[in-house]
Amino acid sequence: MELTALFAQAQNRPLNDEELAQLNAADRGFSRHIGVRFTFVSADRVTAEIPVTQELLQIAGIVNGGVYCSIAETLGSIAGFAAAGGRPVVGVNNNTNFLSACGSGVIEAEAITIHAGRTTQAFEIRCRHRDKLLAVTTLRTMVLSS
Repeated sequence: MELTALFAQAQNRPLNDEELAQLNAADRGFSRHIGVRFTFVSADRVTAEIPVTQELLQIAGIVNGGVYCSIAETLGSIAGFAAAGGRPVVGVNNNTNFLSACGSGVIEAEAITIHAGRTTQAFEIRCRHRDKLLAVTTLRTMVLSS
């Protein structure tokens, strides 16, 4: 199934395991580079896991802040595609607050839809390691006409 059709499905119901596997296998971009693996996708919620690797660490041995911004942009955009029924979206504002440090393990991220309008959308994305909140992002996206 084409990705646009997957996101159109996600507008009405969460993606099933087979569809999630297809989405994860089809990802060839930056999110794959940083190790994002989607675990749940619907129009109002997206979750993913990101293993912390050496490539994600800054010189002090903790995850670089830009990684959290990238995770948020990725999850929010996927939620945006789903909320827009497969129409493309682009980020227009990414405000990330860094709360705690992490140097190993797996980051668990969740995007929740705050607003899904015809032309603009808003999402809150939280990144956690175990029970520790690492970063909180508010992301605003714009739905493109096609």
